Amino acid sequence: MKDGRFPLILLLFTILVGTTACVPLVASSSQVPLPTRMPLANVPEITTWTPRPTIVLPPTLTPPSTATLAALPTAIPAITTTPDPYTGYTVADLRARSYGVGVLENASVMDETPLFTRYRITYPSDGLTIYGFMNVPKNVTGPLPVVVLLHGFVNPAEYNTKGYTTPHADFLAENGYLVIHPNYRNYPPSDIGSNDFRAGFAIDVLNLIALVQKQGGQPGPLQLADPTDISLWGHSMGGGIALRVLVVNPDVRAAVLYGSMSADEYKNFQAIFAWTDGRSGQEELAIPPADMARIAPINYLNNITAAISIHHGTADQQVPISWSVELCQKLRELGKNVACYTYDDQPHYFWGTQDDLFRQRVLDFFEQN
Repeated sequence: MKDGRFPLILLLFTILVGTTACVPLVASSSQVPLPTRMPLANVPEITTWTPRPTIVLPPTLTPPSTATLAALPTAIPAITTTPDPYTGYTVADLRARSYGVGVLENASVMDETPLFTRYRITYPSDGLTIYGFMNVPKNVTGPLPVVVLLHGFVNPAEYNTKGYTTPHADFLAENGYLVIHPNYRNYPPSDIGSNDFRAGFAIDVLNLIALVQKQGGQPGPLQLADPTDISLWGHSMGGGIALRVLVVNPDVRAAVLYGSMSADEYKNFQAIFAWTDGRSGQEELAIPPADMARIAPINYLNNITAAISIHHGTADQQVPISWSVELCQKLRELGKNVACYTYDDQPHYFWGTQDDLFRQRVLDFFEQN
C-alpha cells in the first residue's frame, strides 16, 4: 500500500493471534483445509456413566401458625335418655313409694243411727284433699276390724258422698265393723288430680290404709280402729281398684270383689272404649304390651297375700262374668285363698234374696278371715 498501513495491520494481527497459530495467508481462491485434530495420548476411553446421587434438601421449616386453636370442651356432655312415660303407674313404682303423710280427720257428723255414727271425713293423698264418710259402731270397745269400701264408676257430676254403696257400708257397721268409704280424687268435693290407669284412685286408697295403720288405736277419729285388721270391699270399678291395691300392699287381710273389673287392663280399656263409643280407652289400648305388663295387676297376682271372695251375677250386662271366672281360676292356680260365687239371673248390682245371700256371705267371709 502506498500509505504503508498494511504492514502495520499485519503486525497487530500477529501479536493478537500468536505466532504458533499463525497460518500464512495465501492469496489464492482455493480453500485451505483445516488441520486434523490429534487424539490425546494415554487417556482411557469412558465406557459408562454413573450419575451423582440426587441431593435431597431438607424441607423448608414452616413457622408455627399464629391462628388461635378452638378451645377443647371442659366436660363430656351428659348422655340424655328418654324418660319413662309410665313412671309412677307401674306396680313396681307403687310398691316402692311411701304412703300416709298427714292425718285423717272428722269434718262433721252426717248421720246418727242406733248402731253407728256416720262422719264426713277428709284426708290427704299426695297433696290432694280426699273426702268420704266413716261409719263408727256405737256402744263397743275397740279395736274394731276396718273395712275400706270402694264404690264403682259413677259420673262425677252426679256423684253424692252417700252413694249407691252406702247400704252395704251401713250393713257392715251394724255388724261391728268400722267402715271407711272414700270418694277418691275427682269425685266431689275431693280435689282434682291425675288418674291415668285409675292408679290415682289406688293411691288414694293406699294412703288411706297407711293412715289407718298410723292412727288406729290412737286418740282421735280412728281410736277404735284396729291398725292390724284392714280389709277391702270393692264393686265394679272399685273391685279393679282393690286388685291394684292388693298386689301393692301385703298388709290387707281380706278382700271382697263384687262384679269386679278385670285385673287385665287391656280387657278393661276395651270395654271402656265400647262403653264410651270410642271417646275413652284408645290411648291405653295403644300402649306396647311390654309396658302394659308393668302396669296391669294380672301380672302380679302372686303378690297377693289377702284372702279373696269373688261374687258375680250371671245376668251382668256391664262387666262380663268371664272376668271373675278367669280371676278365680288364676288365683286357684297360684294357690291363693279364694272363694268364688255366681248368682243366677242377677245383674251388675244384686237385689232381693240374692242380695241378702251376698251380704251374709260377705259377713261370714270377713269373720272367718
